[in-house]
Amino acid sequence: MIASLLAATLLAAAPGPLTVVQSGNADVQKAANAPGATAQSLASVVEKFVDFEELAKRALGDKTWAGLQPAQRKEFTETMTGLLRASYAQKALGQAQAQVKYGEEGVDGNEASVGTTVTVKKDAIPVEYRLYRTSATGAWRIYDVITDEVSLVDTYKGQFRKLLADKGFDGLLSTLKSKRTQLEKENAASAQKSAEQTAVP
Repeated sequence: MIASLLAATLLAAAPGPLTVVQSGNADVQKAANAPGATAQSLASVVEKFVDFEELAKRALGDKTWAGLQPAQRKEFTETMTGLLRASYAQKALGQAQAQVKYGEEGVDGNEASVGTTVTVKKDAIPVEYRLYRTSATGAWRIYDVITDEVSLVDTYKGQFRKLLADKGFDGLLSTLKSKRTQLEKENAASAQKSAEQTAVP
């Protein structure tokens, strides 16, 4: 009885999907516009409301995930999370001056969606966020971003399916590691360039 009451209290206290998306975007905008902002600095902000591990798991698919050994799951999750953090943060950095208009949230059990329109310069782009409610705390976390009707999860799922068929899991993992290394190098170089420009009197 006490446990169920506690769980109900936690669920009631957790911010709703719309609030999570709004506060998350506000934090990203603030971080992106801060002096010396880098993809790495944004990544630490983004991961507070985006569950990269859940995104990676859903992109890989339940069947493939279930067939992996614990060590393989750990390595895949760490690699994909690093890749997603770097990629997502890099895009967020490029949209520092974006204007966001929020629509309504839609909740269906432990799944939710929040529609937005992101305007960069004169381009208005529909962006939908997909969220799930965690079983541990009841908090809402983003696991997918659909930009102009293109799902991040579905995009990776298609790439993973092809790589798994052509190269197997080890080949997929190797490809992801290479992409992660390349993206992190690009972000580091960009951060270095930004620092040098800031230092010029």
